[in-house]
Amino acid sequence: MRDETIGDFLTQLAARVPAPGGGAVAALHAAQAAALVGMVARYSTGEKYAEHQDIIERVTAESDRLRNEALRLAEADVTAFAAVAEAYQLPKDTDEAKAARSAAIARALADAGRPPAEVVGVAQVVIELAEELLPFGNRNVITDVAAAAEAARAAATTARVNIEINLGGVRDEMVYGELTAAAAWVPTLVARAERVTAAVRERIAA
Repeated sequence: MRDETIGDFLTQLAARVPAPGGGAVAALHAAQAAALVGMVARYSTGEKYAEHQDIIERVTAESDRLRNEALRLAEADVTAFAAVAEAYQLPKDTDEAKAARSAAIARALADAGRPPAEVVGVAQVVIELAEELLPFGNRNVITDVAAAAEAARAAATTARVNIEINLGGVRDEMVYGELTAAAAWVPTLVARAERVTAAVRERIAA
């Protein structure tokens, strides 16, 4: 996925194939959000921003890490969803086969829920970085702080529905709890992203 052109990815996304789908898109939203935060940080350097240098360096490094992590999660989501599709294709002609198929589907759905749950975590950190940059980030690219927050919000809300669609088949109580906890955190992230965007809009309107 890292080496695909955008056009090729969109062609695959539009095709009648199991993956990539919404889970990969959620992760790519997060990757774009992280990249935007990194860009704003890199524009906020020099003597004018010297007092914030430590924060800028940390945000730059963290945003790069998150961008790579989000790309990994996009690829993991594609792999996990392919495994779900394969599990549903297993034979069910005997009671034993049905039981094995059911167990395989449950495992695959649990695994498929993990990448979007992790995407929610990436989105959370990106929003935190956007909040840190907001007070002093380069005004010429301050709208990109809002763009990052909005992309992170899209990542979180898209990931949430991809968590929820898998929950019905998850049998492991611990995994179920982890996935529901990740989904439950999304409204808080949405509210924080909205506050970042509102603050940016107020600043550029002043």
